Amino acid sequence: MSQGGLKPFLPHLYEEEESTFQVVGFPADEVQNTLSEADVPVILDYGRRILQQEGDALLSQVDRLNEDFSKAVGFLLKCRGKVVVSGIGKAGLIGQKIVATFSSTGTPAHFLHPAEAAHGDLGVVSSRDVLLILSHSGETEEVVRLLPSLRRLGVPIISITSSPWNTLGRFSHAIISMGNLTEAGSLNLAPSTSTTVMLAIGDALALSTSRLRGFRDEDFARLHPGGSLGRKLSSVDDYMRPISQCRICSDQKTVREIFVESRLPGRRSGAILLIDIDGRLSGIFTDSDLARIFERRDFDLLERPVDEIMTRLPKVVVSGSRMQDAVALMGNKKISELPVIDNAGSPIGMLDITDLVAFFPERKTPDIF
Repeated sequence: MSQGGLKPFLPHLYEEEESTFQVVGFPADEVQNTLSEADVPVILDYGRRILQQEGDALLSQVDRLNEDFSKAVGFLLKCRGKVVVSGIGKAGLIGQKIVATFSSTGTPAHFLHPAEAAHGDLGVVSSRDVLLILSHSGETEEVVRLLPSLRRLGVPIISITSSPWNTLGRFSHAIISMGNLTEAGSLNLAPSTSTTVMLAIGDALALSTSRLRGFRDEDFARLHPGGSLGRKLSSVDDYMRPISQCRICSDQKTVREIFVESRLPGRRSGAILLIDIDGRLSGIFTDSDLARIFERRDFDLLERPVDEIMTRLPKVVVSGSRMQDAVALMGNKKISELPVIDNAGSPIGMLDITDLVAFFPERKTPDIF
């Protein structure tokens, strides 16, 4: 293996005359050994130029947006069916991501492959739908062949393309023109800059529509029940221990009585919920409170009314509150139990720290050695 680094293999990176180089199964350690110190800045420079080119193209779209973007969002807001997104090749892959963004932000969406549409899948489109078609050139054969059929269906067509004057643009009711973009890389051939811009415009359409529809974080949680995001935006009612699984007692009982009368089978929480004569939460008495009585050997307190010892006006959350707010409160106040109350102030459940470990950020264990 030559010790001259990558220069003999990738001369175009070094702005020398063009050559052809084909990588055939380089083992990772061999590639590492091939790199010289001189290669690293050259590769970094090349990567940065690509990012710069795509970033500049993306920023140029800010001033290109015109009333057609507003018209497109208007079509999306009036849509009573679904947004059908179509494109082929790399544009099709971007279209599938845009479908996911629409769907997750409150706008039902479906991807239609142009080639499959010509063989029966066009039946997925109804008169209540809106079409969003992606094609940089606007002349892609599979897309162009589909346009007369879509026109006969009478559905609004929004296009993301290079020009309002290409075939796709002429068939569209709202054209978001990206302009003639130069693809990134030394060959300027692989869809890169154009697909980056398409994706960003798709996000702009989906998120603008979502905001104007009043889509809230509660709606987002409803559509994202899984994962940490879904848990954080979910309701405390979904994760609390219901009142039937909580220890609850009158605040007029003695400490000894509440521990005798509030026993429950199975895994218990670390606190007893105490209520007044109207059934409203008046305080809590925790296992830590009991431990302190025994540590001080102040056994006379066991015969005293618990309302003399309990924590009055404990921190609470109201039913329907978000889990991320409840977890933040528990973390900030360093509490292990958090009662959940209804609008009348009566307890309906409790959040226990042992049930909520997954909600708290992981702390890196410090290195001992």
